[in-house]
Amino acid sequence: MKYMFASDIHGSIYYCKKMLEAYRAEKADRLVLLGDLLYHGPRNDLPKEYAPKDVIALLNEVKEELYVVRGNCDAEVDQMVLQFPIMADYCIIMDGERTIYASHGHVYNQDHLPPMKKDDIFIQGHTHLLAAEKLENYTFLNPGSVSIPKGGNIPTYAVLEDGLFSIRGFDGEIVKELQL
Repeated sequence: MKYMFASDIHGSIYYCKKMLEAYRAEKADRLVLLGDLLYHGPRNDLPKEYAPKDVIALLNEVKEELYVVRGNCDAEVDQMVLQFPIMADYCIIMDGERTIYASHGHVYNQDHLPPMKKDDIFIQGHTHLLAAEKLENYTFLNPGSVSIPKGGNIPTYAVLEDGLFSIRGFDGEIVKELQL
């Protein structure tokens, strides 16, 4: 199974379109969205081409292909207009023998992990900082941000296929990789 992970769209129709173009080009089986879909929140500047209503329409078109967790900028009112569930604090994805816990990062994060076994994988968004590292008891991943990257990074998403986690920019460049 091939998964694409993306986080922190923050209502940018420009980057939502880029993300969905990448998803189609990658031919992934599922798109896992790690929260903060529609709004930018008080700490972020407006993203490029901020248009939450247009993002709603695009995401609703691919609702059958999404696994989504709630971000700190996502609210119950968002669930009223989105045709797929977004209110879970985390989801569990089985990838062969690997268990992946996907969360936004504001509730569950490296300081407050969900219930995981040794060598499980934890992926989050929220910080807008990409990461891929094997730690003592688990693997930590973050695809970065689709629309408002931080730390000098470019807008990114990630792909997991055949045990290789690859963080990529929208121009096709591989920013970071980790064999799981």
